[in-house]
Amino acid sequence: MINSELISFHGGHSGQFCCHAQDSLEDLIKAYISKGFKAVGISEHMPPPEHRLIYPDELEQGFSVKDLGDRFSRYFFELERLKKKYKSDILIFKGFETETVTGSPALVRSLIREFNPDYIVGSVHHLNDRCFDYSRQDYEAIAADFNGLDAMYTAYFDAQYKMILDLHPFVVGHFDIIRIYDPDFEARLDKPEIAERIQRNLSVIKELGLVLDYNLRPLAKGKKMPYLTPAILERAKALGIRVVPGDDAHSKEQAGMFVDRAVQSLKDMGFSTNWPRPRCMTPA
Repeated sequence: MINSELISFHGGHSGQFCCHAQDSLEDLIKAYISKGFKAVGISEHMPPPEHRLIYPDELEQGFSVKDLGDRFSRYFFELERLKKKYKSDILIFKGFETETVTGSPALVRSLIREFNPDYIVGSVHHLNDRCFDYSRQDYEAIAADFNGLDAMYTAYFDAQYKMILDLHPFVVGHFDIIRIYDPDFEARLDKPEIAERIQRNLSVIKELGLVLDYNLRPLAKGKKMPYLTPAILERAKALGIRVVPGDDAHSKEQAGMFVDRAVQSLKDMGFSTNWPRPRCMTPA
């Protein structure tokens, strides 16, 4: 177990290694230390498998697949340097966040072999290789292609299920991010064909001994509810799934933001705050 009440396993996106973030990775680490963190997991985005999957902000800055791969290598070297530099102040777990696109499972395994991370965060940001959380416009266009949000949700939870079975990520990232631009998400998540998939995915998370990300990014954007919804948290609690805060920080100001509130919420619900130590569980 980890000797730190404050924790984040999904965080540490920095402007140094992520186009839609700010500040250096070292500034983020120093921010965690200043806010009382004794341990933190850093999980920058993996590079894309091919050119067509490069994010728009990366294309705007002229990045190629090779550039992004080289930047990812620099990320791990810098993370190792910071881990050693600040070892007396904070325990840093080295990780990365996956994508769920064509070619990503093989690339994830290759990156694990090359960089030997402490753990990975398994996330789904794409459906049929199209990113649904980049903008409301993209989200609505993808929903239209699925002939509605209900089918889009079921496709998301099916993609997540496949990702979980394939990668066994120690942390399952922002489990219900599919609701990002849906004002009626609470009712939609209760629809039988969606609720059944949620329960199926939670059951396999429990079976594999994985951790759910209590993702606080929506709060930093002014939303009222983190990922996970209270109803999904209750289901996770009933199954005995471990839940760990993730600030999903994209700047030094966001590092550790709302984590104290999240820890108290988890305590109030009866979740353990004896945080598990991350490990890489992906099958070879």
